[in-house]
Amino acid sequence: MATLNPAPAIDPSFFQQDAPAVARGLIGAMLLVNGVGGRIVETEAYDMDDPASHSFGGQKPRNAVMFGPPGRAYIYRIYGLHWCLNTVAGKTGSAVLIRALEPMHGIADMAARRGVSDPRLLCSGPGRLCQALGVDGSLNGASLSDAPFQLFAPCDQAPITVGRRIGISAGVDTPWRFGLSSSPFLSRRFPA
Repeated sequence: MATLNPAPAIDPSFFQQDAPAVARGLIGAMLLVNGVGGRIVETEAYDMDDPASHSFGGQKPRNAVMFGPPGRAYIYRIYGLHWCLNTVAGKTGSAVLIRALEPMHGIADMAARRGVSDPRLLCSGPGRLCQALGVDGSLNGASLSDAPFQLFAPCDQAPITVGRRIGISAGVDTPWRFGLSSSPFLSRRFPA
């Protein structure tokens, strides 16, 4: 098991920024859920003016967390199968999808939950990440500053690659996908 990140916890005021700034700033941060997790290597930003966002068209029961305090977990299910973990950002109706992380803590727990042993397949995609970390809808609305979450600032300035978001059909040209350059743990490689 890797040594716990010596960096300080991310201050809740960090989430007051707009979604692209939060998405970029989370690259290299350490995310743990009940002590299981690793370094965030891929994120995507969404806001209320974005046709790909769940908040596009206004507040509804499903997306209500996106209209609440920044720094809260917005968790939803896609395809009726997979949970996705987001954090609410400062602009009303905005959030950041945590797409992938590099497994570092609790790898045996992740492998058992996922049924795979290859570390590159444990958290390389939002559904895989949630399954590996044990994240589900019961954590929707929880603060990322409180248990069971722990979120530590990046230890150093991570080299970041920027590109178009993936897995969506609207707003595909918006370059709000951020990744740790050359990470083997990305959900999908960035185009050259």
